Amino acid sequence: MMFRPNSVRVRLTFWYTVALAFIILVFAAGVLVFAQAGWVRQIDQALDKDFASLERVVLEEPDEIDEMEEFGAVIFFEVTEGGSLLHRTARWKKAGLGRALSHAPPTGSWSWRSPEGQPYRVKKATVSTPFGLYSVAVAQSEALLRQSFKTLGLTLILGFPGALALAVIGGYFLAGRLLSPVGAMAEKARHITAERLSDRLPVGNAEDEFGRLATVFNDTLARLDDSFARLRQFTADASHELRTPLTAIRSVGEVALQDKRDTAQYREVVGSMLEEADRLAGLVDSLLALTRADSGSVQLSRDPVDLAGLAREVLDYLRVLAEEKGQILRANLEEAMVVSADRGTLRQALVNVVDNAIKYSPEGATISVALTRVSKGEVAIEVKDSGPGIAPEHHRSIFERFYRVDKERSREMGGAGLGLAIAQWS
Repeated sequence: MMFRPNSVRVRLTFWYTVALAFIILVFAAGVLVFAQAGWVRQIDQALDKDFASLERVVLEEPDEIDEMEEFGAVIFFEVTEGGSLLHRTARWKKAGLGRALSHAPPTGSWSWRSPEGQPYRVKKATVSTPFGLYSVAVAQSEALLRQSFKTLGLTLILGFPGALALAVIGGYFLAGRLLSPVGAMAEKARHITAERLSDRLPVGNAEDEFGRLATVFNDTLARLDDSFARLRQFTADASHELRTPLTAIRSVGEVALQDKRDTAQYREVVGSMLEEADRLAGLVDSLLALTRADSGSVQLSRDPVDLAGLAREVLDYLRVLAEEKGQILRANLEEAMVVSADRGTLRQALVNVVDNAIKYSPEGATISVALTRVSKGEVAIEVKDSGPGIAPEHHRSIFERFYRVDKERSREMGGAGLGLAIAQWS
């Protein structure tokens, strides 16, 4: 079964300990290998030194070989000539190193263990002199070096559990310190509700991974806070806009029922109520259109649309409203331009913009619609009027839903503040 605890801190500690244990084992193995190679090289150097001393004596004064043992210059050696023994040290004989020569390789040095279990390093070679050929064998005890090697190995083995224990303790502590920002973020996030979207997660270091994660969450919270604020404002504005015609209908009806009236008066009351009902229906339709647009349920078609013909159609449709104020609708549509667009949506956007121009332009004003080719593949529809204009501080807000530059004046004209929002979406 795979080890997978629920705590990230425990998992980090576990894998940190496993990785460190592997590193320690590899390091210990490397230390033992290099230590062994170093000790073998050290004892071979001692053998080479002893062999060189014996070789010099054999070449210069072979009769004085026995003095090498007397002075303790070389402890383990044996020299033969043509199969005849010239000299063998007592320690060589006692250690039974003569049997080691039966395991001799063609050249070089080798290790050998006596029947008593004592380890030795042996070297044998032939020395050619004017007096004949001599066979020289020397040896060095490996007991001290092997004991040092065992001590080192035992130290590494005994230190391994202690190192792992310290790794577990240190890893658990470091993992806790490392994950503390996550705990702080989780604790803060637990208290963030729809009413407290203005709260933000703590950012310890904006440059590290946790800091960037907290920053992303804070940006998301900011967008949610803005969306909720817009939703609350939208709900309040929509409720207010819907309440106005409903209140008007109710008031007109209540007043009509208080006194007896003739048929003409009742027709006037009903007509007033129908006007408010039409206004209410238009507001509901606009809200429904925006809701569908936000949900993405509106499927826009891509059909060839003659912009000049569409603009003339819109102007003819709204010409009655312009004539009531003595206004002139002019179309500067010299060039035929065909684009790929949703004709119904584009028409609604143009109707909203031109209708606004008619509402806010003075009597006798001229309103013109022109087509301009901005660049290859882009066309602009320009609507110009001589109205009061919009102050710069309102430019960024005029496309917001229910936003009015002059609230009282717009309501009197029947606007709900949704026309430009629909036009922008379109």
